[in-house]
Amino acid sequence: GEFDKIIKRLMETSNARGVIIFANEDDIKRVLEAARQANLTGHFLFVGSDSWGAKSSPIAELEDVAEGAVTILPKRASIDGFDQYFMSRSLENNRRNIWFAEFWEDDFRCKLTRPGIKLDPEKKKCTVYLSAGGERIGQDSSYEQEGKVQFVIDAVYAVAYALHNMHQDLCPNSHGVCSSMDPVEGRLLLDYIRAVNFNGSAGTSVLFNENGDAPGRYDIFQFQMTNHSHPGYHVIGQWTNNLRLNLEEMQWSGGDKSVPESICSFPCKPGERKKMVKGVPCCWHCELCDGYQYQLDEFTCEMCPTDMRPVPNRTACCPTPIIKLEWNSPWALVPASLAMLGILATSAVVVTFIRFNDTPIVRASGRELSYVLLTGIFLIYLITFLMIAEPGVVVCAFRRLLLGLGMAITYSAMLTKTNRIYRIFEQGKKSVTPPKFISPTSQLAITFILISVQVLGVFVWFAVVPPHTIIDYEELRPPNPDLARGILKCDMSDLSIICCLSYSIVLMITCTVYAVKSRGVPETFNEAKPIGFTMYTTCIVWLAFVPIFFGTAQSTEKMFIQTATLTVSMSLSASVSLGMLYMPKVYVIVFHPEQNVQKRKRSFKAVVQAATLSQKTDKPNGDTKIEPDRTQ
Repeated sequence: GEFDKIIKRLMETSNARGVIIFANEDDIKRVLEAARQANLTGHFLFVGSDSWGAKSSPIAELEDVAEGAVTILPKRASIDGFDQYFMSRSLENNRRNIWFAEFWEDDFRCKLTRPGIKLDPEKKKCTVYLSAGGERIGQDSSYEQEGKVQFVIDAVYAVAYALHNMHQDLCPNSHGVCSSMDPVEGRLLLDYIRAVNFNGSAGTSVLFNENGDAPGRYDIFQFQMTNHSHPGYHVIGQWTNNLRLNLEEMQWSGGDKSVPESICSFPCKPGERKKMVKGVPCCWHCELCDGYQYQLDEFTCEMCPTDMRPVPNRTACCPTPIIKLEWNSPWALVPASLAMLGILATSAVVVTFIRFNDTPIVRASGRELSYVLLTGIFLIYLITFLMIAEPGVVVCAFRRLLLGLGMAITYSAMLTKTNRIYRIFEQGKKSVTPPKFISPTSQLAITFILISVQVLGVFVWFAVVPPHTIIDYEELRPPNPDLARGILKCDMSDLSIICCLSYSIVLMITCTVYAVKSRGVPETFNEAKPIGFTMYTTCIVWLAFVPIFFGTAQSTEKMFIQTATLTVSMSLSASVSLGMLYMPKVYVIVFHPEQNVQKRKRSFKAVVQAATLSQKTDKPNGDTKIEPDRTQ
């Protein structure tokens, strides 16, 4: 039924055991019956209004369900004069009360005879006249003065005092109602009622506050079943402008003295907000402030600022730790070790070339461009240490400058060499006149022009966006805020790094194209084939670099992986150039000095002859071997 649904709804918040009831006696009884039927005896803690009060009828045969119920009744006193008056009333002397006959039938369980209505034989006939032995209230029936009699009497007196005061003010020296009170204005009478102040029938003052309410005076009862001779209501406190409650007199189911808990929702833990349940003001769900949120107040979660993260209990925010690539990190140790070995090897080659600067092998390798190329290789190795160093304005400036400069110097020198070889042999196929700009001075000029493009681009970058450091809080911001870190780094995006290297990549590709075109040159003519192998290997290295560099975009160690990948790739490309172009020469110079001798010079005619024979045989490595004129 409907009351079963009420109990089921109350159990939706099973921790809320307290139930406040504003209902009539019959509904109170049906609620208690539904609770017993649901096997919830002792679960609910009922608090009843004055309609429950200290009545026994609502809890008859349901005492175990109502045990511990707290109820209230207006503080009242029994009016002796009323008992005397009411017990003297009968059907004979109280005909003016139209409900009295119905009360009489119900109280004495009899039936009055009425014209035209047949009397029920199972019910006795009421006796109307006292002289005929009629029923008497309090003698032939149970009688107990209704607790609200005092208030009815006081209410009548309040109206009477108000009318009296109103008459004195509006009709002074007049007997009866004057014209000012005929008719009585309701609002004015209400003001007089609110202004009365007199001692009531129980000896307590009767007055009203600004809202028209009388002072609240209540007795507080609790229905108890143990530690007493019989179950019943016991006064445990009262309210007269303030609460006075004797907790020691209270007892609950089974005689328990400890006050039971009734709570709709338990308090939320630190870092949790209250999400109120719609339609239930005192109930809520606790929701954790997740992600990068913290608890602003008991109802609100708010995001921490970008440079902060929540503390472990999520009640505040704290600064996010700042990190950078450390020298002792594996991501730094491996690239730094490779770069250091490369610098030592490059330095050894440079020292060897300077020591044997005038020997045939050094001269034949093109000393001027060789030193330029070795400088580029040295700078490629050096950039590794700048990429690992702690970011600062100076470090960031040198990163921009040297990141692409070393590669630009290296590949500009290689491109100039391969272009010279290609032009010489292409010209040799057509005429005996040597091509222009093949002298060492011309080669250096071409190389520096190519390098200047890279330098100019970097200085334009300096002007547009001056070098500076940033703290990137978004790159290392995983779902778990405890792992969040701010990364101190130079303001160089992935795109800017690729743009910085793009010119060097163009030089590398162009150099590779010339190396392919020069693959048919006899192997005795300069360094066409070693340069070709160098470029093929370098292209493979950089093709492997691109997917690794951009494939780490979602990694939590993105910056470290990309830095390591970039520096290792650059060191490998520099090592390939150093190993294929110069290590064989150093080996001959140091370990086979007998081969480091002057060979006969060849004129440009020999080059023409070699080019012609190479064209006729159409073999990449033709059998005819002619020494070139290495002075050209």
